[in-house]
Amino acid sequence: MKPYKVLCTICARGGSKGVKNKNIRSLVGKPMIAHTVLQAKACGLFEHIVISTDSDAIANAAQEYGAEVFFKRDTAMASDTAGKLDVIKDAFTRSETHYSETYDYLIDLDATAPLRDTQDIINAFEQFLKDDNDNLITAMPSRRSPYFNLVEVSKEGKVTLSKTLDNAILRRQDAPKSYDMNASIYIWKRDTLLKEDTIFLEKTGLYVMPEERSFDVDCELDFKIVELLMGEKNA
Repeated sequence: MKPYKVLCTICARGGSKGVKNKNIRSLVGKPMIAHTVLQAKACGLFEHIVISTDSDAIANAAQEYGAEVFFKRDTAMASDTAGKLDVIKDAFTRSETHYSETYDYLIDLDATAPLRDTQDIINAFEQFLKDDNDNLITAMPSRRSPYFNLVEVSKEGKVTLSKTLDNAILRRQDAPKSYDMNASIYIWKRDTLLKEDTIFLEKTGLYVMPEERSFDVDCELDFKIVELLMGEKNA
């Protein structure tokens, strides 16, 4: 018996704009959300795998592959402006009430990042526990650096580097390491999740994943890349 209880949430709304119906669009023979549900089942960490959605079609697809849907997300939390953290909190508190359980940890898996491995979930959680983080996010090493080749434009039209140091960075390799969040795995301690309103805290952990497992589907090009990589991975 595990010494802790872990809840998994997968939050997937129906009104995606960049890729229509992306969460249930066929990806190498399965609805995209199914890949995340199956990864969650395979890792063996979770008491329950709960879907938060406003879409009956997404709910049906996820249930077919073994997830649980016991509520429909409120319209206000399924809009373009709804924050992800509020949606996760909503699913977590509803789950504790529904299952009459108190969970020690929550792991949220994004349905639009299906290239993660089951082992990524396990390794990220083990790192989170070892480092005693309050929460954890995942990312890949960034291709570009805010100290070297990421720029900003002021209201007056002035172009500057996003970040600078006292000594100018002349080579990208000399810049401080930076990471690109990949929206794949989020982990929270229960008390931290319920009291905080930001993901960046004093004890936020970072689990680094390779680029080939870090694509998040926001547009048609992303979907094509993920489809290609998923096909190669399955082959």
